[in-house]
Amino acid sequence: MKKSMICISCPIGCRMEAELLADGTIEVSGNGCPRGKVYAVNELTDPKRMVTGVAACGSSKIPFVPVRTSEPLARNLVPAFLAALRKLRVPCPVRSGDVLLADFEHTGVDAVATRTVEE
Repeated sequence: MKKSMICISCPIGCRMEAELLADGTIEVSGNGCPRGKVYAVNELTDPKRMVTGVAACGSSKIPFVPVRTSEPLARNLVPAFLAALRKLRVPCPVRSGDVLLADFEHTGVDAVATRTVEE
């Protein structure tokens, strides 16, 4: 299995290729620094993403509160996480940093408010 990617570990954005070899090792080429290799291996074996979205809240002025994950979430769980956010109704007031959805799917990842929203 071979995958082309652009590294997002630093501002350079190296174009890399990562290949899973028959013996289970991963060969990475094109990385300009050691962080690129780590990124490529993680992207090939266990891709994760920080996720941002919005959740409905009870404010008449601001109907949605912006939300982010507390840490990267497995990429295959992103659609389910966004569906859970769409169903969420958060009572006001909401403070920036409040956990709105705890331990999503038993991953240890929380949905955290990124803005304070008053009534």
